[in-house]
Amino acid sequence: MKKKPIFTIIAIVIAIAIYSYDFYLNSKLEEGVVNAGKTVKENTNTYFLPTSTTNQIIHHQNYSLSYSEPHEQAEWVAYELKASHLSSTNHKRPYFEIDEAVKTGAAHWRNYKKSGYDKGHLCPAGDRRFTKSAHDETFLTSNISPQEHQFNAGVWNRLEQKVRYWAKKNDGIFVITGGVLSGNMKTIGTEDVAVPNQFYKVILDHTNGKIKMLAFLMKHEDSNEPLYKFVVSVDEVEALTGIDFFPELEDGIETKLEASRSYKSWSF
Repeated sequence: MKKKPIFTIIAIVIAIAIYSYDFYLNSKLEEGVVNAGKTVKENTNTYFLPTSTTNQIIHHQNYSLSYSEPHEQAEWVAYELKASHLSSTNHKRPYFEIDEAVKTGAAHWRNYKKSGYDKGHLCPAGDRRFTKSAHDETFLTSNISPQEHQFNAGVWNRLEQKVRYWAKKNDGIFVITGGVLSGNMKTIGTEDVAVPNQFYKVILDHTNGKIKMLAFLMKHEDSNEPLYKFVVSVDEVEALTGIDFFPELEDGIETKLEASRSYKSWSF
């Protein structure tokens, strides 16, 4: 009878050891995923990446992002969209997954459930249909922001389609997208995911070595207005967000292009 307590203690010690070892392995695995996210991928051109106000830039295979923990979403998502990336292939839509590369912890998709808002892609799945893995990579929760359905399926969708048109016409552009994460914003879910009042998209084209820029700023509501009505200068978006969009450009070029609101060299 006296041996039972000893066996019980041994069993507890073994259980604790197994749990500790599993915890250690999981911690190492999570650390490896986070470190992988910090690594610049082969097809990522960092020359055109914006600055991060959060100091948490993550590089996935087909886009990069700067995650804002207080708002539980990316302050920007950036990627290159080439004509060769455009495809009409319809891949099966996967489930959304938490982005394990976000060190501070990306928001859970359940925050959007019954919220009344769409899981609005920042890097659209439609821009990454050239492979199934590239398409599925856009279904990480770090790549979404709460969007009203009429906005997401309306004027915002029109802008995404126009971006694809420019990518095909100019054989490659750089796209930066995000919500304006400032001011009085609603929140959804238990993690208080912020609902931006405005969304922006900044585009840079360097066809034939000639650089031009275009920026859009939209209120978070649907509109039947033509897209050129939403054109603003890059400087205006920088003032709202605190982001420096093209810090690696030569200062003279950057200053001139970012101050312009002209869209004459773009086909609408």
